[in-house]
Amino acid sequence: MGAAAGGHALRAVGDVVSFPATVAAFVEALLQGWAEARAGLLVPLLRAAVLLCTAMSLIVLAEKVFLGAVSSVAKLRRRRPGRVCRCDPDEEAAAASQAYPMVLVQIPMYNEREVYQLSIEAACRLTWPVDRLIVQVLDDSTDSVIKELVKGECERWATEEGINVKYETRKDRAGYKAGNLKEGMRHAYVRACEFVAMFDADFQPPPDFLVRTVPFLVHNPSLALVQTRWKFVNANDCLLTRMQEMSMDYHFKVEQEAGSSLCNFFGYNGTAGVWRTQAIVESGGWEDRTTAEDMDLALRAGLLGWEFVYVGSIKVKSELPSTLKAYRSQQHRWSCGPALLFKKMFWQILAAERVSVWKKWYMVYDFFIARRIVGTFYTFFFFSVLIPLNILLPEAQIPVWELIYIPIAITLLNSVGTPRSIHLVILWVLFENVMALHRFKAILIGFLEADRANEWIVTQKLGNLQKLKSIARLTGSYRFKDRFHFLEVFIGLFLLASACFDYLYRDDYVYLFVLPQSIMYFAIGFQFVGLNVSED
Repeated sequence: MGAAAGGHALRAVGDVVSFPATVAAFVEALLQGWAEARAGLLVPLLRAAVLLCTAMSLIVLAEKVFLGAVSSVAKLRRRRPGRVCRCDPDEEAAAASQAYPMVLVQIPMYNEREVYQLSIEAACRLTWPVDRLIVQVLDDSTDSVIKELVKGECERWATEEGINVKYETRKDRAGYKAGNLKEGMRHAYVRACEFVAMFDADFQPPPDFLVRTVPFLVHNPSLALVQTRWKFVNANDCLLTRMQEMSMDYHFKVEQEAGSSLCNFFGYNGTAGVWRTQAIVESGGWEDRTTAEDMDLALRAGLLGWEFVYVGSIKVKSELPSTLKAYRSQQHRWSCGPALLFKKMFWQILAAERVSVWKKWYMVYDFFIARRIVGTFYTFFFFSVLIPLNILLPEAQIPVWELIYIPIAITLLNSVGTPRSIHLVILWVLFENVMALHRFKAILIGFLEADRANEWIVTQKLGNLQKLKSIARLTGSYRFKDRFHFLEVFIGLFLLASACFDYLYRDDYVYLFVLPQSIMYFAIGFQFVGLNVSED
């Protein structure tokens, strides 16, 4: 029995002695497996990702250089739209010798308490014969108080100023903005209108807007659309609006200008433009199959051979989203809609018979693939995924020219639209890298036609600056859970960990790129960018 006990004790001692050896062997096997996976799988994948990002960066850079060169040449050669389209609106306005065509001004709105008066007043003050102008207010408001306010404003202009204002409502919000505009076009009095000008509820066209735009359409029968530029009344409100101004100025000064100069095609901005009614009808009218109803109509009209012209000298006052929530909703709509539209119309673009091969190439490659898909994915993946992974797997080296020179060149080309904000360019780059994550998610939702593919949230407007400042004081009532974005915070933590690892264990300065990016992810993840407005 003593021997048995001694044997049991010996086995116990043997177990205790072998346990560390077993752990050591397990850890060694894990390390060996990690080394094999790292060398055989992860590093080759990362090297392939580096090559992919190199190709995408060159595509993005080439597109920026090309569009920048086209818009610069157009400006240097003084290719004014009036000369290109054989029409000078200013001279036409001065002569005013021909009969004025009937023009319909459409203002779609939805619970626009803060701005409805601005847009209605601006539309009613347009310089155009009263008997040749119809102002159509398409009110989709669900708030009965706001509906009465809008209706009362329309009646006031009709009775006191003699303006032909039509206040129109419908039984539901089917199709959202596209459905509202489509319903508006069905009224009998619209048939007499040769042209349709459109303004969102926060847009305030100058009095001479029609005088300067309609002559383009009158004298150029092949022209379907005159698009003008947006001017932002609240660009100086906060850092969020300043950075939006930089992006939008580039869009108008470079992208829209280049599209107009190259092939008389660009994406309609949904407002501050004048359409030929015939072009809308021939293109099939407004469609609500995506959240990019404006781009949808422009694309269908372009495929029928209709031409567009962008007139950057005409500026229409508008409001930028001042809250991050409103901006994210807007960017989701602007990214998801085009992706879904590209999926639906790709083969239709290739099969179009009324447009040239060059125009098809521009629509498919530049307008959709390079600008919206490749540009968005590259911006997010390279700066927020590839660079921090390269810190952990340094075997896959990123060339210095790809890490520094190409991003600097792209940034400088993007910043030409707003010289006054050149000192904010680094913050703008960091901000755009974070928003690229949000846009890329929206693109995937659009391609996959997921649940949110047709989600439409009207962009919140805050009206005049004094009222906005008073609203901004309510930030204390803004709940923390409403200003928390998990994915942005998670990637911010990943970038922060990568930056710390690089600083402690790597002999380079890559953390100088990664650390500021992680801070911007936290700023957006916890919604410290823009104004925080209570919705109560």
